[in-house]
Amino acid sequence: MSFPPSDFGSDTLTALVKSLSRLPGIGSKTALRLALHLLRNDNSEADRLSNLLAELKSKVRFCKTCGSITEAEECAICTDPARLRDIICVVAAPEDVIVMERTKHYRGLYHVLHGVLSPVDGVGPEDLTLRSLEARVRGGQIRELIVATNPTVEGDATALYIAKTVAPYGCTVTRLARGLPMGGTLEFVDDTTLARAIDRRETL
Repeated sequence: MSFPPSDFGSDTLTALVKSLSRLPGIGSKTALRLALHLLRNDNSEADRLSNLLAELKSKVRFCKTCGSITEAEECAICTDPARLRDIICVVAAPEDVIVMERTKHYRGLYHVLHGVLSPVDGVGPEDLTLRSLEARVRGGQIRELIVATNPTVEGDATALYIAKTVAPYGCTVTRLARGLPMGGTLEFVDDTTLARAIDRRETL
């Protein structure tokens, strides 16, 4: 649904609804409800949201080592001396790190690809952080990569590409067990199922 100017009696409100509706999972009706909520409430809520959005762009970044979310050069996981340093869990997006950590079942490091291979969408190896992943494995200290991309055609293709890329370095590449539903996403898998999938991972 598109909104021509002044659909809501205000060009500013219309522009805000358009902007909000471009966010993932936010349709035009939800965008309108959010905009009206901000309009009805006192200025402090809108001001706080505005400040947080500005700080998001100025303070939050991606870890220089793993690509996860941080406000420093490296994230708390990469700098944690208690984490296992010889195993890396490869995920497609930063939110997948949050999901994996929620299980409290994995104690290694991470590598965020920021996407998966998808020729149909024009996403190739050069569009992901595959080169830096290979560099981490090339050092010889990584004994296992757990590829935790979603169990989709694109996720599987990405896993196979990674296995082929790191094969010369003698690193074992495993995939989360098929307890995960085909075509599903990590975000909606319960903690117990995900923990079992980690334990029963399969070698590629």
